[in-house]
Amino acid sequence: MTLEEFNALDEAAAAQALELCCVSQQWIEGMLRERPFANKSNLRNCAETVWNTLGRDDYLEAFEGHPKIGDVDSLKAKYAGSGNLAAHEQSGVAAATDDVIERLAAGNERYETRFGYIFIVCATGKSALEMCELLEQRLDNDPERELAIAAREQLKILQIRLEQWQ
Repeated sequence: MTLEEFNALDEAAAAQALELCCVSQQWIEGMLRERPFANKSNLRNCAETVWNTLGRDDYLEAFEGHPKIGDVDSLKAKYAGSGNLAAHEQSGVAAATDDVIERLAAGNERYETRFGYIFIVCATGKSALEMCELLEQRLDNDPERELAIAAREQLKILQIRLEQWQ
């Protein structure tokens, strides 16, 4: 989709397009209020500005739109209609060894138990081992710091997804 096509969508269709980038309803509503976007730079800047107005519950809602890192079945189910955005983003997991996959699974479980939400990382360009090491390092963070890190990672992800618009 081009930015011009996005700007021309009715509100419901525009909301659906934005939902492929981030499922936080507050973020989507904020972005809809800012339309039309003059150019991609304006789109990116607005996306970040709106993101930075959100609170904890909005971030947690956004995190719910992601499959667990390395959960291939979840990736396929959740993103069947989205052009496989998340599957492509997590392509580094495909070449992972069984040991790394097991570490990711165990780390994901510990992370979710500790923080109450799944591990969020911008996986683009990262190997499964890199993601596993990041997950293990972040397990020691205090909850407030970790939420801030996860929120920044989510912002990176949604920005990458917006960049795919022509």
